[in-house]
Amino acid sequence: MVAKPITIAGVTYFLHTISRYLGVAASTMFRMLPKSDSLLDTVMWKGQYIPCKGEYKLMFVPVKTKDGEQLMPMPAARARKRVRRGEATGYWDNGIYCIRLNKEPSDRDTQEIAVGVDPGSKKEGFTVRSEAHTYLNVQADAHSGVGKKVAKRRELRRSRRSRKCPNRKNRTNRLANEARIPAGTRARWNWKLRILDWLSKLYPVRHVCVEDIQARPIERAKKWNTSFSPLEVGKQWFYAEIRKRWELRTLQGWQTQEIRDRLGLKKSSKKFAETFDAHCIDSWCLAYHTVGGSGVPDNMDLLCVSPIPIKRRELHRQQEAKGGKRSRVGGTVLGQGLIKNTLIRHVKYGLTRLSGVNAKGLFSIYSMETNKRLTTSAKRSDFRVLTRLNFYYRSGHASQS
Repeated sequence: MVAKPITIAGVTYFLHTISRYLGVAASTMFRMLPKSDSLLDTVMWKGQYIPCKGEYKLMFVPVKTKDGEQLMPMPAARARKRVRRGEATGYWDNGIYCIRLNKEPSDRDTQEIAVGVDPGSKKEGFTVRSEAHTYLNVQADAHSGVGKKVAKRRELRRSRRSRKCPNRKNRTNRLANEARIPAGTRARWNWKLRILDWLSKLYPVRHVCVEDIQARPIERAKKWNTSFSPLEVGKQWFYAEIRKRWELRTLQGWQTQEIRDRLGLKKSSKKFAETFDAHCIDSWCLAYHTVGGSGVPDNMDLLCVSPIPIKRRELHRQQEAKGGKRSRVGGTVLGQGLIKNTLIRHVKYGLTRLSGVNAKGLFSIYSMETNKRLTTSAKRSDFRVLTRLNFYYRSGHASQS
């Protein structure tokens, strides 16, 4: 008796069976499989997929050569064929599926690709676009709260000097008369630079167009004018770093609005909505102004990212526990060769984030979609370590218009 080959149609029932344990819809898992009838192709199309609201569809796949040079993205169908034939190897980079060519490409010429950046106090927009296509739209949560943490750390350090606990001696102000950027300001603008560096590793970016933000001073309002000085200092540092890597262009806010009105695009008033018309519509207009092309957005799918709040190692907790004891807190090392903020695949919860460990050696894991804690009793044998996370990522929603 000859055994029948296993096909994708036969795998469908298996997907429906394990979907409730992995936390991923069976239809979503089925769409992630290649359009082929062989199980070999199914095994070759392996990778990481984050279960999330909506679904991020990558129309063009980033391409790299064997030596790491970025090439022009290719359509997903063509990339899938190259992976099947063994001409390329697929890999994942922070939620983006990419391919690496296994042989020398026929051409290394690239087109002009620009990244539009729309800064904001709470949300920010990034769009990667060429004259012909829009490759990626990213909405990022702004980095905040660092300045308050630095101030609290200084307060705790000074209070330990009057107690019988380990503390270092007071040092002179080594940063006096030195050109520096406050910690909170640098963290906010360095977060934008990190995203640009990540995008430049996926696409051959040449231009960066930023919507220039300015602080409007008010007469006889010293406190108001002083509070905006970190904004100007951070912005100038950000522009200087961009000029070292790419060609910088800036537009004023009213110029971005003129481009939006001329193209007939409407911006949403819901600034916290994870939709294309909330912030990425401005970043798309900035990229369109730089490279030109069609005035109609051809890709409005959205990838949302958030910075990972790292808990620095502290001498002890600020709040006492029962018995007046204060346990140590913070740090990234969890033991057993594991560190915090690692992407893992759990047998029950699927792709999750490793967060901490308790005294019994059990791990706590968090959801990638909602950033909510799933369990605090995960065993080491229940999950497989995949990679270190640089930030949270999840899919947004395309605009209804």
